[in-house]
Amino acid sequence: MNIPFTFEAMIAFGWMSIMLLLGIILRAKVKAFQRFLIPSCLIGGAIGLILRSYEIIPLSADILETLAFHLFNISFISIGLTYNKEKTDDKGLSEVLHGSIWMGNIGGCSFALQAIVGGLCVIVLNYFGYNLFHSFGFLTPLGFEEGPGQALSVGKVWENLGYAHSATLGLTFAVAGYMFSFFIGVPLAYSGIRRGKAVHTPKELSMEIRRGIMAQQSEKEVAGELTTHSSNVDALAFQVSLVGVVYLITYVAIYGIGSLLSPEMGQMLWGFFFFIGLLIAFIVRFIITKFGGLYLIDPGIQHRITGFSVDYLLVATVMAIQVVVVWQYIVPILVICILAGIITTILCYYYGRRLWSLNLERMLLIYGTVTGTVSTGLLLLRIADPEFRTTAAIEAGVMSIFNAPYILFGTILVSAPILWGWSLLKTILVFVVMFCVAATIIELQRYLLLKKRKQLHS
Repeated sequence: MNIPFTFEAMIAFGWMSIMLLLGIILRAKVKAFQRFLIPSCLIGGAIGLILRSYEIIPLSADILETLAFHLFNISFISIGLTYNKEKTDDKGLSEVLHGSIWMGNIGGCSFALQAIVGGLCVIVLNYFGYNLFHSFGFLTPLGFEEGPGQALSVGKVWENLGYAHSATLGLTFAVAGYMFSFFIGVPLAYSGIRRGKAVHTPKELSMEIRRGIMAQQSEKEVAGELTTHSSNVDALAFQVSLVGVVYLITYVAIYGIGSLLSPEMGQMLWGFFFFIGLLIAFIVRFIITKFGGLYLIDPGIQHRITGFSVDYLLVATVMAIQVVVVWQYIVPILVICILAGIITTILCYYYGRRLWSLNLERMLLIYGTVTGTVSTGLLLLRIADPEFRTTAAIEAGVMSIFNAPYILFGTILVSAPILWGWSLLKTILVFVVMFCVAATIIELQRYLLLKKRKQLHS
């Protein structure tokens, strides 16, 4: 039959939707998934991966990777358009600022440490004859800390520069990070609660949180507010149109700048689409604010757009993994991921214990973030702080300001062996410097805060 239109993307969307719904059903029924709070998108994605591997679902990895890339960019643009309506007093602002600085620098430490572990593992594994390309281990921070979208973006660029299977390897590292986030993070949360470390000691998690579905009789949260009249345009259409405008501006900007750079740097620039899109979203929001139109952007609906993008992104991420490729590199992947996961856990636990306040809450939030995404961190935080009564949830948004320099620098640095021919050891040493800078700021911040508190109490 001659079909007059192209349906590949929509068929992929339909299969992803089926997998997501299967994940929702299984999360609501299976106790093991409820115990570790495994998100429906990961459950559904895993089922989709199995079905696609046996060719029951006729989808190519390319279409899933393409959708994952665009969904990742949309999620960041939506974050950039979102603002906080809540007003915070001076004391609360100070606490948020200090907590955000701490978490931003922990993110810097984690990125550097994961890269160091990955790089050193590659040196050792290559000594034993595995013949891994130099940046193979640097997929660890891309997958663990930056998440599947960025691991896919950079991996795809590396593939175009001649390093085969980098995208699916990056997605595999991202999924491994999620495993640590839930199977280690959730027990850490319960352990901290039992030891009385939670500021607002939670009751047993409600069945709604465990099952992931609201009860029929329970009070529902409001998804957002209508800022346009339905006689003119639907509010969701308007909010999505803002995302679309920023996406197009970002595309034009990257295309224009990339055409002025060398082919290799132009390729790399597309891997930063999410970051440039985030910056442009900030600028667009600033311009709208200056013209008195900020009230038209509804944070609630923008949060829903972000959440929608992340859920479908994770389904696509897991389904896009090519099992044959993963099996080919299974030993290096296991060695690097297990070591990186253990060291990341120790890092977050060590610095979390030495905090001046909200030890458990901030530790859980940053641990979930550096092994998954901010959404994962908020999910772990919700175990210890179900109603988000502490400032930690707000800090999750602000910390990106202080974490951005590390993310930007680190994302460029992981490609140094590929773009500039740096040796692996040289690149690792630069990451050591990055770790030392972030760790020094953390220690200096702790010293100054404790000194100030002693003066106030003396």
